Amino acid sequence: MRPLTQALHDHELIVLRVIGEWWEMDLTGTDKNASVKSLAATLERLDMVQERSFLPPEEAAAIDDLVASNGRIPVATFERTHGAVRMMGPGKLEREEPWFDPVSPAEALWYRGMLHRGFDETGEGVIEFYYLPVELFQQFPQPEVAEITDDEDVEAVPEETTQMESVAEPKVRNTAVIDAVDDVTAILAMAQLGTLHADRLDEVNQLLLNPDPERRSLLLNLAHGMEMLRETDAGIRPTRTAVSWLQQSREMQLRGLADAWSSCGWNDLCHTPELQCEGENWSNDPIAARTALLEALPQDNNWYYIADVVNHIKENNADFQRPDGNYDTWYIRDVHTDAYVKGFENWNKIEGRLLAFMIQGPLVWLGLAVTAVVTNKPAFQLTDRCVAWLKNEPASSEDVRVPLVLQPDGTLIVPHNGDRYQRFQGARICEPLPAELGKPFRYQLTPQSLAVAGEQGIAPDRILQFLEAATGRPIPAGVKRGIMRWGERGVEARLETAVILRVRDAAILDTLRNNPKTRDYIGESLGDLSATVRLEDWQPLRDAVTQLGLLLDTNI
Repeated sequence: MRPLTQALHDHELIVLRVIGEWWEMDLTGTDKNASVKSLAATLERLDMVQERSFLPPEEAAAIDDLVASNGRIPVATFERTHGAVRMMGPGKLEREEPWFDPVSPAEALWYRGMLHRGFDETGEGVIEFYYLPVELFQQFPQPEVAEITDDEDVEAVPEETTQMESVAEPKVRNTAVIDAVDDVTAILAMAQLGTLHADRLDEVNQLLLNPDPERRSLLLNLAHGMEMLRETDAGIRPTRTAVSWLQQSREMQLRGLADAWSSCGWNDLCHTPELQCEGENWSNDPIAARTALLEALPQDNNWYYIADVVNHIKENNADFQRPDGNYDTWYIRDVHTDAYVKGFENWNKIEGRLLAFMIQGPLVWLGLAVTAVVTNKPAFQLTDRCVAWLKNEPASSEDVRVPLVLQPDGTLIVPHNGDRYQRFQGARICEPLPAELGKPFRYQLTPQSLAVAGEQGIAPDRILQFLEAATGRPIPAGVKRGIMRWGERGVEARLETAVILRVRDAAILDTLRNNPKTRDYIGESLGDLSATVRLEDWQPLRDAVTQLGLLLDTNI
């Protein structure tokens, strides 16, 4: 806010004269500085509380909103409720004389010298505000703030929770999911093997319990933000922080992910279904959006309509991600209509969808909420985990961890409540098998996985020690013998899928092996009349052989 003299200096001289006439002053001179000084002295002597009581209800409401907002409101936000002030030059002001017929409460206050406009620096950048000058604002009663001295014992006063109507508990609901930590474990294990690359992230999908690309993107972002992953020339690799996280209880791990989400740079808006963000000349603050949602959530286990939370935020904090109140500067398309969505009238199509997505997406993915449909409307319930998080209560560090199981065929079984650090270690010596919902994680000991372990400096005796410790049981004799034999002799046998090429005359095979068009497709010989062909090469081989004048009988 500015003092009266500065606020008045921003006006044209003709506006100062109009304001003066309202207060029965004659400002007919051409000395603007003198007019400002004289007018400021008059306005300072006003009893603003009394003057407010004389105003029409609409204008009084505008003053009340300014006082409640610490004396200033962004221009776009103020104009949505109280109308605009038509900005004119001196010539147009003289011709149209808008003060005789103001089009809005804002314009009426403007020509009485009570409302002013200017730019201020804020945490979100430079924003244009309507404001009350300091001398006028200070006349209104201000909220009392209790002073707290350093030596006083003060009990924390909980913030008032949002009052929204709860709804009946649904008979059918989605189950709370806590598998985010399991999929982060899979991501960390893949990174440890050097097989996680930013341009090939789809390769991790088969190892995830939920391969939703938006969820995967969030988990990767959280792992980076928690400094569990780092970018290297060889790909994405885990850090020592990842090991510490893997050794925590599931509740502590989920709490860490929730904390990371609340402050990370992952842009929920750009992942919201039905919306497509475009352009580079605008930006939003994802943390501000999450803060608005988390502060509005009721801190209990009742069920609520998602729409009620959205409407509550629209009513009380509509500009949570556009502090300047301007709804015309972002380039966001509605994927259904392919049209850009602009204007406050489309608040529900952007802000509303974003808030609903944060509940149905990240809150659900991180085990903080469950959803259901109540009387044909989407509803949600916060989990005990989320309520404790919102109340800043500590997460449980207790965990019951079930031992791993090593089967005689070399399959390592990791229960869902198994030790996630042991699962991470097991993935260093075994090949992961695709994850299946409702089933334990499975890993297979193979010569290839043992070779990869050897490249990491993991000797066979260390592998045996780990398996005995993780399972708490003796290693099956055949598996133990196979690991020891591999350590002594390496790979002794291999199973692979291939296509067999058979010919009637050995000369044909010799011709194909020596012809530049076909030789790269011929694999190992299986005698004079047959050879292997890689599975992906049999069709190119058939086409090349046809060009040479030989038709192959295919039975694949």
